[in-house]
Amino acid sequence: MSSDFTFKRRGLDRRAASPLPSSFSPAGIRTSRSNDGRLSQEPNVETDALDWGGDVLERRVAYDNFTTIDWIHDFAKERSRLRKLKHHKGSKRKWLQLSNATQAWIIVFGVGLAAGLIAALINISSEWLSDIREGYCTTGFYLNKKFCCWEIDESIPCEYWNAWGMVMSPKSEAGRFWISYTIYLVTGIGFAATSGVLVKAYAPYAIWDGLAEIKTILGGFIIKGFLGVWTLVIKSLGLILAVASGLSLGKEGPLVHITCCCGNVFLRLFPKYSHNEAKKREILSAAAAGGISVAFGAPIGGVLFSLEEVSYYFSDSTMWRSFFCAMVASVVLQLINPFRTGKLVMFQASYTRDWHGFEMIFFIFLGILGGLLGALIIRLNLRITRIRNITFIRHYPITEVVIVAAITALISYLNIFMRVDSTELISNLFRECEGNDYYTLCHHDSYASNVGLLIVAAILKIILTVLTFGIRLPAGIFMPSMVVGACFGRALGILVEAWQRYNPDFWLFASCPPDGSCITPGTYALVGATAALGGVTRMTVSLVVIMFELTGALTYVLPIMIAVMLSKWVGDAFGKGGIYDGVIKLQGYPFLDNKETYSYDFIGSQVMTRIDDLVVIPANSTTLDSLDEIIQYTDYKGFPVVNSLRDMMLIGFISRSELRFAIEQAKRTDGISGSSPCYFGTALPILEATAYVDLRPWMDMTPITASYKLSMEVVMELFRKMGVRYLLFAQNGKLHGLLTKKDILRHLAVVHRIQRMDGENKNVLLSTRGHEFDH
Repeated sequence: MSSDFTFKRRGLDRRAASPLPSSFSPAGIRTSRSNDGRLSQEPNVETDALDWGGDVLERRVAYDNFTTIDWIHDFAKERSRLRKLKHHKGSKRKWLQLSNATQAWIIVFGVGLAAGLIAALINISSEWLSDIREGYCTTGFYLNKKFCCWEIDESIPCEYWNAWGMVMSPKSEAGRFWISYTIYLVTGIGFAATSGVLVKAYAPYAIWDGLAEIKTILGGFIIKGFLGVWTLVIKSLGLILAVASGLSLGKEGPLVHITCCCGNVFLRLFPKYSHNEAKKREILSAAAAGGISVAFGAPIGGVLFSLEEVSYYFSDSTMWRSFFCAMVASVVLQLINPFRTGKLVMFQASYTRDWHGFEMIFFIFLGILGGLLGALIIRLNLRITRIRNITFIRHYPITEVVIVAAITALISYLNIFMRVDSTELISNLFRECEGNDYYTLCHHDSYASNVGLLIVAAILKIILTVLTFGIRLPAGIFMPSMVVGACFGRALGILVEAWQRYNPDFWLFASCPPDGSCITPGTYALVGATAALGGVTRMTVSLVVIMFELTGALTYVLPIMIAVMLSKWVGDAFGKGGIYDGVIKLQGYPFLDNKETYSYDFIGSQVMTRIDDLVVIPANSTTLDSLDEIIQYTDYKGFPVVNSLRDMMLIGFISRSELRFAIEQAKRTDGISGSSPCYFGTALPILEATAYVDLRPWMDMTPITASYKLSMEVVMELFRKMGVRYLLFAQNGKLHGLLTKKDILRHLAVVHRIQRMDGENKNVLLSTRGHEFDH
């Protein structure tokens, strides 16, 4: 290897690069023939200005997998495209401008339409498969239990629905139990195993709910295949089977991933978005809103969810497109009406009774409990996932799925509140008792047994959710979290109702009417479910709006708001960030949270990768072979270009992708060999010299630079607000170091560990972390 380069690996992204596409012209390499007949490479003087101006924006190669996009470049590329539209005249210009303005609306309309159709298909299919585990309908095998017994009161046995145990063993009660138990167990394992096999064989990215990855992608990271067609198809099919298997998971989070896949597929039809990663993320933000819209029947909540929870940049135009996408998705789902109730989701509820002031005590308790439960679920789940990723378990994903499904089925069948589908359970826990006696839930003489079953169901749900969220299946955590909170909330509501019923003269219940019901246990389930979900995800505004759109109970907005804020405060006391932030950190994704504050006194020189640890390229003294060696023996994502190794005057920066592509194109050019010189600067040889390669068009000649004395607080704002991929530290034009997003994340991990230490050790470490840069 050339002795001009020093390779010290520290502080840069070392992931291996993926192969580049071959659909780019070898611009930047000029060929001419000298007087003696030899080929030489020279800059095209007539097009130099164009090369280093607008057209160079079009010459960038595609981003490698697991790299960060260049927001500044992509925004500049979009401005350049818009300027070209203005060069046209007359009707052509008007037509192009109209086409440009309507493309985004066409895409989000298509995404909303697809989201509504897919959500309806998943709802209908998963509900039918879930019911078929317990029996079948004699009037039509394709009908689930609800439609089979549509006009029959729930308290009356339905003669049209045949349980498997009754069909196979009509006379023996014990036989009916064991036959039903066995079929419930076998079908649950079969559905889960089939889903796991589909995911493993065809779409490895279809696991979990994908929200952590979507947050990272919207933050500017590239994960190829995560939003592809196969992921869309397999996640939809796998989600149906996973939900029907009875595992402690939900379909709400995965629906966001599915709609984002739809968005990614639709935007491929329009080069404006398919060739610009920054613009692509505007469509994906709108698609995320559509996913929540069909998951909860909450279009406004979906827009707020996209803004609050997953989107990194959210402009006014993105907000309007998100609203339109969520609206279209909700309208389509409403027209299909999969539950035949005229409602968008199965567990919509409405309340006719107002709450009383004394109940705020119990709502506050539920908020605190939701924060504690959320922190517990996050901590246990991340610990189990970490164990799963570093032990032999990771080599047997299907076996793990089968074991978890078997445990879930064995436990769930014995508790009626765990045996049924989660949406059906929540739907009945949210309801008022009038006209609803779901499994004797409103019987006054069975308070104790119902409370016991609900508490046991909640505890077991916590254990099963912790085990399930992380296995190789499509799985969301929204619904399990709500089930846990709803069970605890309904149990508390039953106890409060019993207390008031048997002690009506107690001073706490002075505001209750002398006759009639005073307490609505369903509202406690609603507040408990909201608090638990808030504790797990740390959502606030969007969660309140989602729950309001679910119930339409405006009078209960205040208790829900208080419960959400308390659950967030209590949860944050045990660790900042929700479950998705924890997954991002656990998986090592380069996501820089724009909501996190930086309150340390470090400067850039204490965090950057210093010049001695960088691989730099001199502008005018390299050959094609030496550059090829850099690509082969290093896996850095980019290289600073300096005037010479003696003065280290910064010339520019070239990414690994552009350098590798330019080398490949140069090798295919006649007259170019491995010893041919390569130039990044202006000191080009005379035309009669040996053939050479001009790499200036592939280089970023105006990289973002800053003083090495700049505070890290300002540096982090540059990365967050401007979306830079890297920051070069220079003083008077001389290169001193480089900083990437991963350097910042490693720095934050260190200072957070230091922050958790005791006072004396913390002061010692802080005083020795990164001495002041010696210039």
